[in-house]
Amino acid sequence: MERRPLRTSRLRVTLGRLLSPPLQGSGRLLALFVLCFLAVPTALLAAGAASAAHTRTVVVGGDRDYPPYEFIDRSGQPAGYNVDLTRAIAEVMGMKVEFRLGGWAEMRDALQTGRVDVLEGMSYSEERSREVDFSVPHAVVNHAIFGRRDNASVNTLEELKGKTVAVHRGGIMHDYLTRKGVGARLTLTETPADAMRLVASGKIDYAVVAIVPGMYMIRELKLTNLIPVVRNVATQRYCYAVDKGNAELLSRFNEGLAILKKTGQYDAIHNKWLGVVDTVPIDWWTITKYAAVVVIPLVLLLGGFALWSRTLHRQVALRTADLTREVAERRQVEEELRLNQQQLVQADKMAALGILVSGVAHEINNPTGIILLEAPILKRFHTDATKILERYYEENGDFTCGGLPYSRMRQEVPKSLAKIQDAGKRIKRIVDDLKDFARRDTAGGNDVIDLNQAAQAAVRLVEPTIRKATRNFSVGYRKGLPKVRGNRQRIEQVLVNLILNACQALPDSERGIELVTWHDAFRNSVVLKLRDEGTGIAPEHLSRLTDPFFTTKQDKGGTGLGLSVSAGIVKEHGGTLEFQSDGSGTTVTLTLPAYHKEENA
Repeated sequence: MERRPLRTSRLRVTLGRLLSPPLQGSGRLLALFVLCFLAVPTALLAAGAASAAHTRTVVVGGDRDYPPYEFIDRSGQPAGYNVDLTRAIAEVMGMKVEFRLGGWAEMRDALQTGRVDVLEGMSYSEERSREVDFSVPHAVVNHAIFGRRDNASVNTLEELKGKTVAVHRGGIMHDYLTRKGVGARLTLTETPADAMRLVASGKIDYAVVAIVPGMYMIRELKLTNLIPVVRNVATQRYCYAVDKGNAELLSRFNEGLAILKKTGQYDAIHNKWLGVVDTVPIDWWTITKYAAVVVIPLVLLLGGFALWSRTLHRQVALRTADLTREVAERRQVEEELRLNQQQLVQADKMAALGILVSGVAHEINNPTGIILLEAPILKRFHTDATKILERYYEENGDFTCGGLPYSRMRQEVPKSLAKIQDAGKRIKRIVDDLKDFARRDTAGGNDVIDLNQAAQAAVRLVEPTIRKATRNFSVGYRKGLPKVRGNRQRIEQVLVNLILNACQALPDSERGIELVTWHDAFRNSVVLKLRDEGTGIAPEHLSRLTDPFFTTKQDKGGTGLGLSVSAGIVKEHGGTLEFQSDGSGTTVTLTLPAYHKEENA
């Protein structure tokens, strides 16, 4: 934006030199037209650079040995809950991602130095929030104290004072224990698994590790002499993290995560990796112990039964605590989903806007400001120069100007200048329509609307998409159509969604789309009917078209929110939205109650 005034001033200086007295009239006009087109390549290069930046691969960092959240599997590929969740978000948001898993401290440094764009699993803390920006949490991590079965009993972190404790270097519990100053002698390890091995070998008294990875490592590494001594000493929110200020990338992950939670994909991934990992298997020693209780003398039966009951009660209490935490986590997720419902509606609206902007990008290659600023100057110049050129033409006869005879150019130049100014105004109108469509709703629904004008504005917004989809688009706007009452912006949103769906349904550009409006005097309503000659809708899907998140275009990035939101808007306006399909196309009928001033005075 800073360079445009400089370019304009240089253009004017050059024009001043070219229009100096030594140059004849034909040379001055030729130089003028050459300079007007010098700005086009620069604008084209800028648009290409912006498009390339938007589609670049997002580099995702993570811990190479933190199962089941993220780790390198036996085939050398990234795996785990975080990896599957990131892949699902990338798919639903249309992003390309590259995974880089390494040491945790190395990955934190990679985020700060820009070698990775996002960390897919990082526990939240106030100190860390000063260095990075966090997403909404996608899991809640409970941390536990692990020890050997023959260890002395501890119940809190404070009771670790004076004991040797292994903790993951750079992890949240490393920060937490250092900040709390519990007085334990900390041994830092490269991975949580190293901390568990040190305790199992007897070199360290205890390890503070997240409960789910800890139980996973006990099972996978067969560390049978380890148990969780205290199952919950700290609870942390588990989030995506980006470099400070990278709000655009963070919003894409937040939006993708909200969609996965609403569609059920999040629950499937969560249950796959974090379902019931911490169940302790019953070993042969336990079976032998209980069998011994059965065969001991009758005098010891009651004592053995009491001991067994106490053990069972403790296991039930521990499992109940785990289930309580899981319920609390689910309630927290549901509360976040409720608070983000309005954001999902806006996200769907902005997703549709993104499609529109990409379709009309070529319409705004030439900067609108330069066109609208320079076109009137050129017209005034041509008007003043015409007097001199006409006098020269009368005295010397016809001459060449811009490669053509002046007798022809005197007619063509005014037309060309008018076309340039009209094109600039058209670009401004398109941009204004896009701004109105994308602006968040703040007004009520008490405006008096002309449905024909709303339909024309919607058609202008999606005109590039229409031209790409079909060669046979026809409209029929009934004159004298009664007005309707409501919010024009939201009605335009409905019409844009309907026209986009019709365009996407066409298998080739020879199929057509027809839009007509009329007044149904019998029902005192205004009707808009949109028919496409597309592939049609299966009968079993017709009744579910307006259900939230139901889509038949999931492979094309559909979220299933467009028609659901549209149906809600029409219902708010007291109208109806009906769908009919016969296998050779689909017809959508929008009906809104007519507004009569005398009835509402």
